[in-house]
Amino acid sequence: MARRPLRNQSPAFKAKVAVAAIKGEKTLIELAQEFDVHPNQIKQWRDQLLEGATGVFGEAPGAEPEPTFDVKTLHAKIGELTLENDFLSGALGKAGLLPSAKR
Repeated sequence: MARRPLRNQSPAFKAKVAVAAIKGEKTLIELAQEFDVHPNQIKQWRDQLLEGATGVFGEAPGAEPEPTFDVKTLHAKIGELTLENDFLSGALGKAGLLPSAKR
C-alpha cells in the first residue's frame, strides 16, 4: 500500500475537526472518513484543544512571566569577565603557556 504524502493542515481545519470530535455526534472512525484524516490524529487534535481550552478563559497553565534582567548588572558582569580574560591571556602568554599565534 503506497503511503500518502505528508499534509500540513490549517489551524482552522484542525479546530473544526477537534470540535466535531468533542461534540461526540460521530465516532472517530466516521470523522476520519469524513475529513480524510487518521483517527489518531483526530484524537491528538481533540486532546490539544481540551488542554488549551483553559487558556481561552484565563492564563494558560504553567505560563510563567518573563524574567526581568537588570541591564546594568549584566553589563558590569560582562566587563568583569572581559578583564579576567584579558588578564589571564596576558599572564599565560608571558608564562609561555599559550601558542605563539595567541600572544
